[in-house]
Amino acid sequence: MTDAARRHEAAPETAPETELATHRVENQPGPPPAVDLWTTDTALRETLVAAGGRGEVVAEAGALFGSERLRNAGEEARRHPPELRLFDRAGRRLDEVAFHPGYHEVLSAGLAAGYAEVAWDGAPGGHATHAAMVYLLSQVEPAICCPLTMTYAAVPALNATPETAALWSPKLTSRDYDPSVAPVAAKRGATMGMAMTEKQGGSDVRANTTTAERDGDIYRLTGHKWFCSAPMSDGFLTLAQTDNGLSCFLVPRWLDDGRNAIRIQRLKAKLGNIANASSEIEYHGARATLLGEEGRGVATIIEMVHHTRLDTAMAPAGLMRAALTEVKHWISGRRTFQKRLIDQPLMRAVVADLVLDWEGALALGMRAARAFDGATPEERSLARITVALAKYMSNKRAPQVIVEAMECLGGMGYVDDTPMPMLYREAPLNSIWEGSGNVICLDILRTLARDKGAGEALRAELQAATGADRRYDAALEAHLARWPGLPDEAEARWFAESLAGLLAGSVLLRTGHAAVADGWIATRLEGARGLIPGSVSGLDTEALLARL
Repeated sequence: MTDAARRHEAAPETAPETELATHRVENQPGPPPAVDLWTTDTALRETLVAAGGRGEVVAEAGALFGSERLRNAGEEARRHPPELRLFDRAGRRLDEVAFHPGYHEVLSAGLAAGYAEVAWDGAPGGHATHAAMVYLLSQVEPAICCPLTMTYAAVPALNATPETAALWSPKLTSRDYDPSVAPVAAKRGATMGMAMTEKQGGSDVRANTTTAERDGDIYRLTGHKWFCSAPMSDGFLTLAQTDNGLSCFLVPRWLDDGRNAIRIQRLKAKLGNIANASSEIEYHGARATLLGEEGRGVATIIEMVHHTRLDTAMAPAGLMRAALTEVKHWISGRRTFQKRLIDQPLMRAVVADLVLDWEGALALGMRAARAFDGATPEERSLARITVALAKYMSNKRAPQVIVEAMECLGGMGYVDDTPMPMLYREAPLNSIWEGSGNVICLDILRTLARDKGAGEALRAELQAATGADRRYDAALEAHLARWPGLPDEAEARWFAESLAGLLAGSVLLRTGHAAVADGWIATRLEGARGLIPGSVSGLDTEALLARL
């Protein structure tokens, strides 16, 4: 629905006509009303408490993000995608991207709520609080989460060079959005992007060919980057080759004396993520600051990647929640064969099954966030393995959940008058970003092989739920019997899927709703189901639908 249509809907004196020349419009639910995303989400409130997050902070964000004003801004940002402006009318280079005001409004709201700041303010539960914001904003405008996520995640990577962190970190954690053209020292707040990937290597960043040459106290970078997210950021973390190997650099977009030598080649024409201006760029002797040591680039930038993975683990839960919110509204207001859709047994079975995927993703992502907040070596090890498992499983489930949710709306689910096509286009992205499925599964194997603490912490997490449900105990025993050690590489996906399902079951048994935990164990661990969503029996559909 357009912004104008929403305004008409809200104004009774100009409401759309129901009595038309050829028919009466009925049995056609309108758009769901704007709602407070915090007060209407019992599952989020419960998981946030279990994760140690700050409810009062997330409550403010939920009211803001769910407002009609911000939803309209996000929709307009998608309807009017970013435009590349390489030159001015005289032929001078601009290398700028122009955004609709809606983009700036959503980005500003995210920063003002503390999306990039709360994890670093020193108060307890910072990462859990941040993760909840990712979940909430992903329901409204997921593309604009990208620059916000990178801004949040850059902070720990900057700590490799304290003097650089002293300049940049206060700007990145500011709640002020400052899109002005100025060097970072002159700004109220700043955003950070990332440029790692090159054509020839993809995930194999050690194959990068961009070079960095020493020039006094700085470096000059030359090369091409196949993907640069959010090219209007104030700086970019990037990888380049020095004489000592692949190294990590911070490349500012603006210098004290003007524009840095960063050239935008084109904007990517993508399946989704429309409001975000993903791009190809080139460095033409761009000035840069080394982060960490030469030759240690991967070790430095992996801190940023580790934290962006938390967001890619939380976003699919938000996308699933948004799709199910549309479903609940539609099936509650639509009648067929003399019954409301929500009262049809088969529809109830389908939606209840989808609720399990959403709640499992939410519980698993928030458990990972809680581990990010942990101060012990065990929790830090657990954070790395849980975030990989959550990212893998939840993103593999999200597209199927959203496809089924579209089908619940019938033809309406396939048209852009609803948000369902947008959610469908977004669904694959977080599985690809920051390590696609195979990369993540191999990383899980490497983590368990190299970090004994990760394996021990994960084992303790799984064992913590034993004794509560015999079916869970049997599933855990079957997993350990099938894989007494690490699997062969070819079985990495099966192994990761099994571990992620068990971990979600453990979390739900200990902190989740009883009907959700029972349904998860019966269908995801015990295997009492078919292959297609809704191919289930025996679920407490009343309790599961009430979770929406």
